[in-house]
Amino acid sequence: MKAQANPMSFEAFLEWYPEDGKWYELIEGVVVEVLPTGNHELIAGFLAEELTLEIRRQNLPYTIPRSCLLKPDRPDSGYQPDVVILDKTALVNEPLWQKSSTIQFGKTVPLVVAVGERTTGVSWRCQCCKT
Repeated sequence: MKAQANPMSFEAFLEWYPEDGKWYELIEGVVVEVLPTGNHELIAGFLAEELTLEIRRQNLPYTIPRSCLLKPDRPDSGYQPDVVILDKTALVNEPLWQKSSTIQFGKTVPLVVAVGERTTGVSWRCQCCKT
C-alpha cells in the first residue's frame, strides 16, 4: 500500500475500501492495513465461538458478524473490531449497515473486543496497571 499524501475522510474511506480480502482501518485520516497474527485470530475466534454459544443459550437478539466497521465519535476514523456483538433489533437505525457494514451508534453494540498483542514482551494489561 502506498503512503498517503493527504488525510482521508471517513466517507472517502468507505468509497475507497477495496474488496481485496485485506482489512483496513482509518486512524485519524490515515489508512492502515491490519495484519493480525495466527494466535490473535485463534483467540478472537475462540471468543466469538463462546459468545455465540451464550447468545444462543439465552436466546438474545444478537449476532456476531464476520466483519464490520465501527465508526467512533471522532472525525476521520473507523476500525475493524476483533469481535463485536450487534443488537439485530437496532440495525434498522444504522444508515450505513446495508451498504457498507458500518456501525455508528453505540446502542447497536452491546460488546466490542480488541485482542491485545504481546509485541514487546509485555501485555497491554501490564502496561496499564503497571503489574
